Amino acid sequence: MPDPSARRTAQGTGGSSASSRADEELPPQDPAERARAICLRLLTGTPRTRRQLAEALRRRDIPDDVAEVVLSRFEDVGLIDDAAFAGAWVESRHHGRGLARRALARELRTKGVDPGLIEEAVGRLDADQEEETARELVTRKLRSTRGLDRDRRLRRLAGALARKGYPEGMALRVVRRALEEEGEDTEALDGLEDGLS
Repeated sequence: MPDPSARRTAQGTGGSSASSRADEELPPQDPAERARAICLRLLTGTPRTRRQLAEALRRRDIPDDVAEVVLSRFEDVGLIDDAAFAGAWVESRHHGRGLARRALARELRTKGVDPGLIEEAVGRLDADQEEETARELVTRKLRSTRGLDRDRRLRRLAGALARKGYPEGMALRVVRRALEEEGEDTEALDGLEDGLS
């Protein structure tokens, strides 16, 4: 009769559950099955663009023709939707991080979104919305610049907006207005604005 302790030793301290977990972690051998498993796993955490998924499949040595079929099927059933991705990205990053249309378009390009879809998504933000968000950003940063001289305040605040993709003209207009509302003399800033151009 076999010794039960020998069987436990052969299975390891985790018993059969450790080996079944390892089996679950191994991707299926069929490339299409592997591609589906990879895409589903990646889409579970966060939405992704078709190009992001295609790159992930390429890194995992899935043949391009197999990847194309799997990705097309995922698009057909709505698991991949670059238009929805772009719209959600713009909404989230504009309201959450205060990014302007230019910065949002740049980010979406790096994610492989089609230029037409990018234009449509960032086009939902109008100039008034963008300027209002810029004003909110400046208002939040204004206190941290008190005590600095006028030109440094202007540079720092306009620079913060520029890093978020706001056009220079809008950034300077918004900063000037915020400083005027605070009681700062902005006439002396006229020459400085030329230096920022």
